[in-house]
Amino acid sequence: MSIVEEICRKNTMLSSGQIAMMISISRLLPLAADLAHAQVTVYAKSAKEEDSLVILTQAYPNTSFIQYKPNLIGSIVQSAEEPLLWRTLLTGKPISGQREWALGMWIDMQTFSIRDANGSIIAALSFETSMAEARAAGYRMLMDAAYRLLTTERTAENRHYRPLSTSDGVVIIDSAGVIVYANPPADSIYKVFGISKIVGKTILDRNLNMRLAQKASSTKTPCEAEYDIGNIALVQRAIPVIDSGQTVLIILIISDITELKKKEKEILIKSAVIQEIHHRVKNNLQTIASLLRLQARRTKSAEVKAALRESVNRILSISVVHEFLSQQDAEFIDVAEVARSILDMVSQNMLEPDFNLQAVFKGQTIILPSEQASSLALVINELVQNSIEHGFVGRREGLIGVDIRTLPDVYEIEIYDNGIGISDEFSIDSCKSLGLQIVRTLIENDVGGIFRLYGNKGTHALITIARKQGVN
Repeated sequence: MSIVEEICRKNTMLSSGQIAMMISISRLLPLAADLAHAQVTVYAKSAKEEDSLVILTQAYPNTSFIQYKPNLIGSIVQSAEEPLLWRTLLTGKPISGQREWALGMWIDMQTFSIRDANGSIIAALSFETSMAEARAAGYRMLMDAAYRLLTTERTAENRHYRPLSTSDGVVIIDSAGVIVYANPPADSIYKVFGISKIVGKTILDRNLNMRLAQKASSTKTPCEAEYDIGNIALVQRAIPVIDSGQTVLIILIISDITELKKKEKEILIKSAVIQEIHHRVKNNLQTIASLLRLQARRTKSAEVKAALRESVNRILSISVVHEFLSQQDAEFIDVAEVARSILDMVSQNMLEPDFNLQAVFKGQTIILPSEQASSLALVINELVQNSIEHGFVGRREGLIGVDIRTLPDVYEIEIYDNGIGISDEFSIDSCKSLGLQIVRTLIENDVGGIFRLYGNKGTHALITIARKQGVN
């Protein structure tokens, strides 16, 4: 249930159909406020207190500065406090006036009635704006367009009714297709096309390129299209105002998106370059790994071979991250996918030919920035490698598993095996293993996590990482 519906049901005698109308109006209120450069408020008679009004919904403009009060939606006001609105609710007549917004601060106020399909008055609208805005040329035309937009027939609300920005051009076209109003941004846009004045011209004028307005008028539905005219990119929105099945007004909104398109193009180019860089880094890392493999084959020292093999796996674990980054736009990676790839890679590269290894993977999605993902890739590589090298001494088969869990406050990554385990006296603080020291440093310093190593029918390495707010 929306806020408007809840207020209506609790505070008014409006029927379900009338409430639906209020909800529909509330969705268009931001656009109406932007068109009229005014704060727009909807009032209805209160069912709880006699001679009182309840505020159903409000909207403030993006197109003008209005010294507005705090949000008053849902509050009850006495009819004596809002005499213009109360009179409009009783008589249905629009009223022009002024009100003292704050001590010595006067604003222009216009009130209009809202009628249901049967013609009954069910609510009242107020448009409140600065005296300077109210005196501007064409202001009454803008306010009339905003009022009609809210209170006449229309198609289902959608993206065409989104609010305006201060740079948007606004053109009002009457039922005969004649342009009766154009704001300064609209004039500026058309001056670039060599048309100095568009007010008074018709939408049939070929130079104006208003085929979208013609389409909206004939189909009686909002239309939107993007145009490239020379070096300028424009988006036009044509919103018809329908009364008794006829188009009585067209609101044409023109947005210059030239800079936006340039930035989008730059972003696409940068994204492609970054992906290519990741691809080349991956290839370079794999080339280095291949060179180290060649070196390992030529050396006769078992110790050197083991060291080179460990280095190859560390390099390849980083290349896995760059491979994922080269295939996507975002600089974020699913750690579960990386962990699965590393488990497969290390198992293939480190195992003796006659060793039977069962690899088990259970992973929930963890999305982390590429820097953290790279560190975790190295960590998972070291721990899987450590299990293969030291966990199955004297055995010809074993199990290595990776389990990734997403908990309410933390992520947990557990790498475990069913090997010979570790002694009860084992302490990572006194351990001299280079691999474990790398793991601990990366987890604590780069990832900001906690590392535990313990025995339980084998060896278990548990990494705990705090979840950041708003991150999956």
